[in-house]
Amino acid sequence: MANPPAAIASALAMLAALGALAATGAAAADRGDPRRGAELYRGCIPCHALTPGTHLTGPSLAGLWGRPAGRVEGFTRYSGALDTAGLTWDGPTLDAWIADPAGLVESTSMTFSGLADESARRDLIAFLEIAMAPGGATAVVERDLIPTEFVRGRQPAPLTPTPADAQVAAIRHCGDNYWITTADGTTTPHWEMNVRLKIDTSPAGPEPGQPALIRSGSLGDRISVVFSSVGELKSVLREEC
Repeated sequence: MANPPAAIASALAMLAALGALAATGAAAADRGDPRRGAELYRGCIPCHALTPGTHLTGPSLAGLWGRPAGRVEGFTRYSGALDTAGLTWDGPTLDAWIADPAGLVESTSMTFSGLADESARRDLIAFLEIAMAPGGATAVVERDLIPTEFVRGRQPAPLTPTPADAQVAAIRHCGDNYWITTADGTTTPHWEMNVRLKIDTSPAGPEPGQPALIRSGSLGDRISVVFSSVGELKSVLREEC
């Protein structure tokens, strides 16, 4: 017959081990899966980069884990509400922010409506804890979580050097057209509603005096003309028929 105290001790030890395993499993579930989170992060790259100083619609996320919200150097498009909210980017704050940005910070300029799935948020936050730590951009690539091109987000391609057929030499407006002359001597009319005039002051922007033409749209009929400054735009564009 088994020794009762020994049997009880053995049962208690087994229960303790099972409890430890359950706790470990629960903790792992609470942490989320960074690899699944990396898949979700693909939805963030149009607006955010992980490289320091690369600001798109939203700020660079480099080194933000554990830091105050609304304080990224060089980014000036924060809403006043986020700037004064007194938040710190940690797990609980990110969970609330990703679930419902406008619910956490009223009048935020963040256009993302929120992610209701709690498990998905845990996965995304597990990825962001790596990506937003110092050196996170390198870490997520080395761990094969995202490809290198995702690190810089959807940063536009450099506009220099600009080929002659994309370098704007003159642009005038007449009627409902922009007449755009490129450095190769070609002049083409474009419907005014298909043309966007833009400024890019970043290092990836055009050289001063060399506005760049970018074609887009399924037929290439959407045109952006990118200038290095407002002054350059004013000096090049004229109303003339």
